[in-house]
Parts: sequence; structure tokens; C-alpha cells
Amino acid sequence: MTTLETDLAVTGDGVVVISHDPVLNPDLTRGPDGKWLATAGPAIRTLSAADLARYDIGRVNPESRYGKLYPEQKPADGERFPTLAQVFALGGPPLRFNIEIKTDPTKPDVTLDPARFAELVVKQVRDARASDRTTIQSFDWRGLLAARRLAPEIATACLSIESNNMDTVRRAGGQPSPWLGGLDLQAHGGSLPRLAQAAGCAVWSPFWRNVTANTVKEAQGLGLKVIPWTVNDPAEMTRLIALGVDGLITDYPDRARTVLKAR
Repeated sequence: MTTLETDLAVTGDGVVVISHDPVLNPDLTRGPDGKWLATAGPAIRTLSAADLARYDIGRVNPESRYGKLYPEQKPADGERFPTLAQVFALGGPPLRFNIEIKTDPTKPDVTLDPARFAELVVKQVRDARASDRTTIQSFDWRGLLAARRLAPEIATACLSIESNNMDTVRRAGGQPSPWLGGLDLQAHGGSLPRLAQAAGCAVWSPFWRNVTANTVKEAQGLGLKVIPWTVNDPAEMTRLIALGVDGLITDYPDRARTVLKAR
């Protein structure tokens, strides 16, 4: 493992914190009373950092669907939402950071707007003097374009997914996808690698099921690194490595190490 990948949210008072979800997830959040939230909690952007610190995220509710997906997770009661500054301040061996601006153009009221979000994240990266070992990624390329304008020295990664459950590319939409920062896929020959290059990204990170030998070759020919997300099956890791990808995003780095040792 060379890189710590994590998602970000911003509190109502402008503190950048680590969170996969923009709202409090009842599957892993307990209130000040120690009880699991019955439903999805408020958006993090509506809470101050002090308010957010009242919630315990030290274990997953074992009765939840989420908890049953990850039975190997070990509880650590009393854990709070860490700030990005705290993560950057961790000691130990040098790590790279792959941090995600988590915004959704179809739900603009749930998070901070992408430009302001990017501004706060860039400041944290610079304050930590971590620009040379940080990549900012996002499905919402508006935040990536804003980050590039503010800090061209910080690499960006263009995330994408085309599936039945989520599609940020929207090839059949007849107009540019709202996820792609105003860039027009058709104007770039329908090529996601070419579009990611136009967005100024150093990395294209497609959903692992969307990766093909042709798109890997095309992206690398354009000077992009290809790092699929999030692949947890060792057989699929092996397949992707054989296609020549530059890295993998996984929930199970131990499995990835085993695959790499076998090769």
C-alpha cells in the first residue's frame, strides 16, 4: 500500500473532515445517547465541527446491511470524524494521499459548492505541505477544475462510472453530463480518457468494471495513469493488473499484496 484514499465533507463552520457520506449514516453513527441513529442524520454541512464531534463512528451496526458486508471490521468505540488536518498530521512512514471532493451536481443543497469545497481542500493540502504527495479526486469534475485553477501543482484524478445504478458519463443523454464540469464527451470523440486529459487530470480512475484493454492503452498514450476503483476480488485484481493499469483502489490492501506477490 502506498496511498491512503479517503472521502471528504465540510462542516457548517468550514472544517474539512473525513466522511464517505455527506449525511450521517445510521449504519455506523451513534448519537450522544449511545444509540444508533434510526434514520439518516443531518447533512454534515449543517453541523458545526463541535456538533459533529458528538457522534461516535467507532463501529458498524452489525444488524445493518453495511455491517454484514464488512464483518472483518474491528470496532474502536469512541472514534469521531477525523479532520483532514489530523490525517495529514499522522506520523509514521511517508504516505501519499488520494482525497475525494464529495459533491453531487444533482443534489446541490447537500454539500458545499464544489468551488468553495476545492478552495478549503487546497488550503489544507498546502498548509500540510503535502502538495507533492496528494491527489484530489472527484466524480464531480467541477471541483477538479476549480482545484486546478487554484493549485496547478496538485495532481487531480477524474473519477467516472457507467453502471445501471450510477452513471456520471451519460453517453445517451444528448447533452453534456452535469458531472463532467461542462466538458462535452461527444466533442472529444466519446473518449473518457481524452475528456479527462482536457480536464487537466493526471489520473483517470474508472469504475473497475468499466476498464478495458483499449481504454487503458488510450489513456496511457495520452500520458494519464489509470487507477480503477474499488476492486476487492483478487481474480479481478489479477485481470486488471494484466491489462496494465497503474494502480488499484481497494478496501483490502492485504488481498492486493497477496496478488502482487503471486505475480
